[in-house]
Amino acid sequence: MAVCRRLARLAANLQDPRGVAAFQRLCGVEGPAGWAGSRGPVANGGSPPGGRRHPAGNGAVPGGAAAAPQRWRRPRRNSLTEEDGCQEFNARSRFLYYLFSLGTELGNELFYILFFPFCIWNLDAWLGRRLIIIWVWVMYVGQCTKDVIRWPRPASPPVVKLEVFYNSEYSMPSTHAMSGTAIPLALLLLSYGRWQYPLMFGLILAFCWCSLVCCSRIYMGMHSILDVIAGFLYAILILIVFHPVVDLIDDFNLTYKYAPLIIISLHLALGIFSFTLDTWSTSRGDTAQILGCGAGVACGSHVNYMMGVKLDPPLDTLPLSLSSLTVTVFGKAILRLLIGVIILLLTKIAMKKATIPLACKIFRIPHDDVRKARQRMEVELPYRYITYGMVGFSLMSIVPCVFHFIGLS
Repeated sequence: MAVCRRLARLAANLQDPRGVAAFQRLCGVEGPAGWAGSRGPVANGGSPPGGRRHPAGNGAVPGGAAAAPQRWRRPRRNSLTEEDGCQEFNARSRFLYYLFSLGTELGNELFYILFFPFCIWNLDAWLGRRLIIIWVWVMYVGQCTKDVIRWPRPASPPVVKLEVFYNSEYSMPSTHAMSGTAIPLALLLLSYGRWQYPLMFGLILAFCWCSLVCCSRIYMGMHSILDVIAGFLYAILILIVFHPVVDLIDDFNLTYKYAPLIIISLHLALGIFSFTLDTWSTSRGDTAQILGCGAGVACGSHVNYMMGVKLDPPLDTLPLSLSSLTVTVFGKAILRLLIGVIILLLTKIAMKKATIPLACKIFRIPHDDVRKARQRMEVELPYRYITYGMVGFSLMSIVPCVFHFIGLS
C-alpha cells in the first residue's frame, strides 16, 4: 500500500500543471502581465475569464520598471473549433521556440505528408509500408485511449498555451509523444540490417527525434509531464505487440485476394467505434483520417502487387546504402517529392469539395455552416475516411504510375 501511495503521489506531481509552467519559464516562455497570478484554472486549458490579458504599456508590469520591447505571439488556431487563439505569449529564446515548433510539427499532418511519401517514392517502399502500418495502429489506439480516459489539458493559467490547434482533444496519453516514439524506433528496427549505417547513428537519431517531440509538447503547454511519459511507454508497448507481426500484415495486404474489402470494412468499423466514444472533438476526425490513409495505402499496395508494379528495391541490391547518392539522384528525389505532393494535395482538395456536400445531401444536413456540419459523424467520418483513403491510394499507386509515365520512376 505504501508503494501504491508513493506512485500515486508521483503521478499527481507529474500531472501537476505547475511542472509544465516551470519548464516553460525555464525555456523563456512568458504569459501576459499578471498571468501567473490569475485566479482559477480553466477547464481543458482555456483562456482565463475575461479573455485576453495584455501587458501594461510596452511589456511593462504594472507598478514596475519599463521592460524592453518584447515580441508577443498568438497560438495557431484550429478552424473547426471556437478557440480564438487570442492568448498572447512571449518566447524569450527564439532558438528554443523554433526548435520545439519543429518538434511539434514532427507529429502533425505536414510532416506525415512529406515524410511517408519521401520514404516510399525515394528510399524504400518496403520500409514505408511497414512504418505506416505501425503508425496507424499506434495513433488509433492512442486517440481512442484519450477518449476513454478523458483527462483535460493542463490548466491555463498557470500554463501558457503556445498552441490551441488540438486544445479540444483530451490529454492522456500524448499521441504526439506516441508517434514521436514509435516512428523513429520502428524506423531503426526495420531499417537496421536492411540499410548500411552505424547502429550508434540510428540510436542517436531515434533518441533526438523522440526527445524533441516529447519535450515540445510540454513546452507548447499541451501536455503534462505524465501525459508525455505515458505516451512514450504506451508507444513502446504497442510497438512490442505489432512489430513481430508487421511482416504478416503487409504480406496479407499485398497477396490476399479479398484484402481490400476486409481492410476497408475493418478500418471503417474502427472509425465508427471511435466516433461513439465521446462527444465531438478534433480527435475523432483525425482518427478517421489516419484510418482512411492506412486503408488507402494498403489497397494501393494490393493493386500494385496484382498489376505487377514493383516499388520495392530488388533483393540483390540489399543491404541498401546512401553512398551512391549523387546530385542527379538527389535532384530526381526532390522533383518526385514536389510533383507527388502536389498530386496528393490536389486529390485532397478535390475529394473534400466532393465528399462534404455529398454527405450533407445524403444525410440531409444543412451545409451552409461547414464547421458545424463537420461536427456531425455522418459528415466528418465519410469526408475524412474517403478523402484520406484516396490520398493514401494515390500515394501508393497513382503517383508511382505518374512517375513511370513521365520517366521519373
